[in-house]
Amino acid sequence: MEDIIVSVLFRTLVAGTPLLLATVGEVICERSGILNLGVEGVMAVGAVVAFMVTYNTGHPWVGVLAALIVGMIFSLIHSFASVTLQANQVVSGLALTMLGLGLSGMLGKPYVGKPLSIKMQNWEFPFLSDIPFVGEILFKQSPFFYLAVFLAFGAWFLLERTRLGIQIRSTGENPRATETQGINVSMVRHLCVIIGGGFSALAGAHLSISYSKSWIEGMTAGRGWIAIALTIFALWNPGRAIWASFLFGFIFVLQYLLQPLGISPNFLAILPYAATLIILLIISLKDHRKLNAPAMLAEPYKRGER
Repeated sequence: MEDIIVSVLFRTLVAGTPLLLATVGEVICERSGILNLGVEGVMAVGAVVAFMVTYNTGHPWVGVLAALIVGMIFSLIHSFASVTLQANQVVSGLALTMLGLGLSGMLGKPYVGKPLSIKMQNWEFPFLSDIPFVGEILFKQSPFFYLAVFLAFGAWFLLERTRLGIQIRSTGENPRATETQGINVSMVRHLCVIIGGGFSALAGAHLSISYSKSWIEGMTAGRGWIAIALTIFALWNPGRAIWASFLFGFIFVLQYLLQPLGISPNFLAILPYAATLIILLIISLKDHRKLNAPAMLAEPYKRGER
């Protein structure tokens, strides 16, 4: 029984890692006032780039770095459209998702069915990994898990305890007042969108070179949309995003736990997305003033405008 519990919790952390990376990136982006619905597309691009580079170089970390850079550059499309051109952020984000999914499918077509010869190996910490129960779960994970948790705590500290964090939050709350303090609102928003894109690309890289260790079109499987919902569920707080993401990681694992009971696989496959809809419904019934949503989220701002 203990082995089953350890296995479930281990897989829960694995499944929740890409959700955490993407959610924290979206939190940073939205706290600056920019809604990015292109997370799914950026994740797909990050996944295919990481796999392509790792497959051709034999170095997973080179693939991770390539995915990070390409994801940040790819996010410039949404940044330019939303901040510079002040286009509709919903339309721009959806376009980014469609472009990312289409581009990743085209670039990854030659790599479908080709396994990696060198894979991202899990880190095993001496002594700590030997601790009964806890060691198997926490100290034999993929590097992406430790990176995701570190970045989540780092993002929380940045937003809540640093001057730059105050600037980001004030940009999302009251850009006019922020501008009077000599802060370049557009620059802050550009920076947050690019950083958010980098986080989403890392989530995609985890899927292709650590989680599944292969490339297949559509492998993001809606995780980008779940990350956007988790941003709301976590009340735009990177710290809360940690447990929210791993909760949904458990829901992903739950699909496989229930299969031996004879439940339809098609029904089980919709569990994460049904849970997302239920949570969004519950949140919609609450007092919106208590949700901590940035006041100017998805609202364009023109510098010098009064």
